[in-house]
Amino acid sequence: MSKHQEVGELLAQLQQALEHHGHWQETSPSPEALGSKEPFAIDTLTCTEWLQWIFIPKMWFLTAHMHPLPVSFSISPYVEEALQGVKGHADITRVSQDIDTLFQTPSQ
Repeated sequence: MSKHQEVGELLAQLQQALEHHGHWQETSPSPEALGSKEPFAIDTLTCTEWLQWIFIPKMWFLTAHMHPLPVSFSISPYVEEALQGVKGHADITRVSQDIDTLFQTPSQ
């Protein structure tokens, strides 16, 4: 399985975890909120909003168009901290850790 396919599977798992725990939204945040320049849009979006409206779509775009994937990044420390005490914390954090692990592994 290619790295693009693995990313796609993990993104689907992340979306399912967000949906299962009631964090998937039907209405997009405002264009201003989505246009934040801060890391994780921390000044305008919640963690789950950032995952749904910024992270997942950008990663889907890269995988769908077979664009180069980021070499290395880490979202799980932010997800783990931001979702403390939130329903689904463990499930969502686990998937984010799996994504981080995939991006710490060299491409094959």
